[in-house]
Amino acid sequence: MSPSDGVAVIDKEAGWTSHDVVAKARGVFGTRKVGHAGTLDPDATGVLVLGVGRATRLLRFLTPLTKQYVGELVLGVETTTLDASGDVTAVHDMSRVAPREVAQAASGFVGQIMQVPPMVSAVRVGGRRLHELARQGLEVEREAREVSVYELAVAPVDAASGVYRIEVSCSSGTYIRSLAADIGSALGGGGHLRALRRVAIGSFSVEQARPVTAPELLSMADALRDYSSVSVGEALGRRVGDGQVLAAGELAVAGDGPWAVLGPQGQLLAVYEAHRPGVVKPAVVIPR
Repeated sequence: MSPSDGVAVIDKEAGWTSHDVVAKARGVFGTRKVGHAGTLDPDATGVLVLGVGRATRLLRFLTPLTKQYVGELVLGVETTTLDASGDVTAVHDMSRVAPREVAQAASGFVGQIMQVPPMVSAVRVGGRRLHELARQGLEVEREAREVSVYELAVAPVDAASGVYRIEVSCSSGTYIRSLAADIGSALGGGGHLRALRRVAIGSFSVEQARPVTAPELLSMADALRDYSSVSVGEALGRRVGDGQVLAAGELAVAGDGPWAVLGPQGQLLAVYEAHRPGVVKPAVVIPR
């Protein structure tokens, strides 16, 4: 496959790091210009959106999109990593916890919540990533961060064994294994996450995802499909391509953006955003 520009929706396998997928994709696409929008843990599977070529400049707009996950909450067992890959640190008898109690506890984590990043995460503290410190057996203070959980549903898979299916729609930066552990704690015991699968990033769903060995490259215009777009003619398109600051009325846009600006053939010319009242500026210009 020759070098090109666009995005690929990959169905990441378990056991691969996000960096592993990027490294493989560089060979598949024949270019080193490959990046991803949103890390997935090695044990997790599902949607990983890659930017290829000039589309790597668009990943900043994909990272904030809403994420959707499915997985299993296992009550009664706490682990060092908050998921099934860690060592067991505590066991609780939660056999009397009823499904309605689990659903009620989970409902308390819907909305804007404060969440402490797990030690096995890529968050930096003091210039070092937490997972690097965790591998050295260290644990440090982490500041809680505000995240948004839009929807959270739990349903028993094997209630007698404390296993529940968990479905989450949330903002970028939300840790699903932290949610699982926090739900277990809220029920008076503990818990961990297993079998995590990301089923969507914005409108990029697992149904259209492909293996990294056989990816489908979508256009750069399609990369911005979750945002509003405007089409311009050749004359205005040249000004957009030159990165000019424009009156909002020239693009017929209002609000803060961002907006994908498309040329006469539907090609992505630039991404614009609000600059000051009535004026917009380019956030990214795609070189002609």
